[in-house]
Amino acid sequence: MKDYCNNTNLKIMKTVKSIVVIMIFCFLPKLNAQESGLNQDIKVQTKNELSYYQQRGLKDAQHEQQLKVKGKNEERAFWKEQKQYEKELRKNNRRAYNAYLQAKKDDYAAHHNQCDIHCNHSNYWYQNAAYYYYGYRQPHYENRAPRSSINTQIEVGMPRVKLGVF
Repeated sequence: MKDYCNNTNLKIMKTVKSIVVIMIFCFLPKLNAQESGLNQDIKVQTKNELSYYQQRGLKDAQHEQQLKVKGKNEERAFWKEQKQYEKELRKNNRRAYNAYLQAKKDDYAAHHNQCDIHCNHSNYWYQNAAYYYYGYRQPHYENRAPRSSINTQIEVGMPRVKLGVF
């Protein structure tokens, strides 16, 4: 009887092991498929999110370029809020911030090529726009009269004589 119980227990153990192995091989591919589907969903979501921030950057840049304010305080408050938004975005989502900033830089570069004396941007606008495009660091809108004088430098030196002993 003792041998019969041991043999029965061994058969049950082998059967349980076989069932467990079969279950592992049946469910493992499904888990991997779900994980890869999840990764693809994350990639699509990330791509859509970056696309959103690119569009948002483009719209914000266009709004800033067409900005009409009543006074300096209002303009400073606007730019302060804008910088705070960008700072928070950079802290919370670096990839979205980079997409947003690149879209703004591209739009500012395009605007720089079209902007002339008719744009009527303030000096403070140019200071802030210089962050997005280097061409705004030296405002090209200023009407300066051409110089009527030419600066030249002339140096007159005394001849030098060197003596040496041979």
